[in-house]
Amino acid sequence: MQANSDKHSKFGDEVRFIPHWAWVVAALVFVSIPILFTVVVGHDPKAPPFWARVCMGCVCGIFLSFYTLLIGYVNRDAARRGMNRVVWTLLAMFVPNALGIILFFLLRPPVPALCPHCSAPVQSAYGYCPRCGKNLALHCNHSQHAVHADDVYCPYCGTSLREPAISGRAQLPG
Repeated sequence: MQANSDKHSKFGDEVRFIPHWAWVVAALVFVSIPILFTVVVGHDPKAPPFWARVCMGCVCGIFLSFYTLLIGYVNRDAARRGMNRVVWTLLAMFVPNALGIILFFLLRPPVPALCPHCSAPVQSAYGYCPRCGKNLALHCNHSQHAVHADDVYCPYCGTSLREPAISGRAQLPG
């Protein structure tokens, strides 16, 4: 089964969200760490063989490159979610064992949506836009409770949520 090229995956969109500077730094880390392992560790008289130093350098380079990309993602995603990007980037960088990154993913709020009327950022729990006052959720006209788009009747008061198919016309007999 072929994937549709017009649709992007959510993961692919998040990978494209990583800033360019993080990709450049990650590439430099990926190239420099194996070189560093090979040269610096090679001066030790009890150093492992050349192939082992290259393998260890590549594994460490991959790990540190991935860590660099995560820091870049945290930096940009914190700004998108209205969080302090400097604080979260520093936490991601300096809290040991990647706990800063884990905390970011656990504590981050949802991405704000845009109001369809005025394009102001609104939280997902908002019922009305704080800028223009537009109703953002479907409500029952009688009970004013939130309802789902596929509901036919209000689950709170039983009022029909569908408009009559023929309004203002007399029904024909028969």
